[in-house]
Amino acid sequence: MNKTKAIKYAQDFIISDGHIDLPFRLNKEGLLFNKNIDLNYETNGNFDIPKAKRGGLNCPFMAIYIPSEKKENEAYQFANSLIDLMENVINSNKDFNFAYSPSDVLENFKNGKISLPMGMENGSALGNEIKNLDYFFKRGIRYITLTHAKNNQICDSSYEKEKKWGGLSDFGKLLVKEMNSIGMMIDVSHVSDDTFFDIVKISNKPIIASHSSPRVLTPGFERNLSDEMIELIAKTNGVILINFGSSFVNSKSNKIFTDINDDVEKWRVEKKFKSDDKEVEEYRDQLINKLNPFADIEDVLDAIDHVYNLVGDDYIGFGSDYDGLGNTLPKNLKDVSTYINLIEGLIKRAYSKESIEKICYKNFFRAWNANLQNHQI
Repeated sequence: MNKTKAIKYAQDFIISDGHIDLPFRLNKEGLLFNKNIDLNYETNGNFDIPKAKRGGLNCPFMAIYIPSEKKENEAYQFANSLIDLMENVINSNKDFNFAYSPSDVLENFKNGKISLPMGMENGSALGNEIKNLDYFFKRGIRYITLTHAKNNQICDSSYEKEKKWGGLSDFGKLLVKEMNSIGMMIDVSHVSDDTFFDIVKISNKPIIASHSSPRVLTPGFERNLSDEMIELIAKTNGVILINFGSSFVNSKSNKIFTDINDDVEKWRVEKKFKSDDKEVEEYRDQLINKLNPFADIEDVLDAIDHVYNLVGDDYIGFGSDYDGLGNTLPKNLKDVSTYINLIEGLIKRAYSKESIEKICYKNFFRAWNANLQNHQI
């Protein structure tokens, strides 16, 4: 009964996901400059058209991910090449269409199309030029995750032990104001705590966390959000898009994956491999298979419950991080066909139809529309 209802909801509602790393996955597969990229078959990745249709996914935000080692002009050029790639993907598959606003997504949904809006993960591609913000907005970017694994010209990263700015840089403060003005959503995933509090002080629009989970589930993991931060995002009328990764929703998984990553890095240096060499991934998979560090879908539902119990059902959404987490996804939530399992879990936990629809897309679209207000697209 619950499964049948979940399947119906998944088909009746728009399902939006704030963060899917398809562009970088296709880049790793050597498809960056291919003009014809067919995704209408079952791939080895977390996302493709058959999986999306089975799961009811209609609006996955494509992450234009800029690795932290790419600086200034290289980062700018790489961002453009990934946007070009996504244009090729959309033009190659009749099931996809462009989307620059919630109204575009609604129109595409009526026409049976999957919308592929874009967010930029790592503002390093902007360089020190505010004008690049408008340029990337015109290219279709609708949110910017201000940094990634390293401090950059905008702000400090949650992953860096040594912080450069103590929050936002002067350029970062100016950028936040300009993002508000232009209609670009500010994404606080990956930023340091001090950066987060600087953003909240400056921004006058709803802010989003495109792929983060509650820190209470992973104590000491700064990449996730403290209860205070969750409450402040709600006060801005923003949204927390829950990251599905095992290490984001389960403290034991977080510890084991941290140990695995440390072991892999030590082994990589000893063997003199590059980070993206296939041997490194194979060694990591060996350790993962041996240790079985996976969380369960129930842990992701616990993350949703925590936000719900803290601030209510108006500030929750999905931010899976599919295609960006490698072999770390929880049991029963391994790809985009499994949103049905998540919806079924919400039904079992007595979430109302109205709450589930909010979580699937309405909360995220409210924040997105509020950022676009008074901006001519």
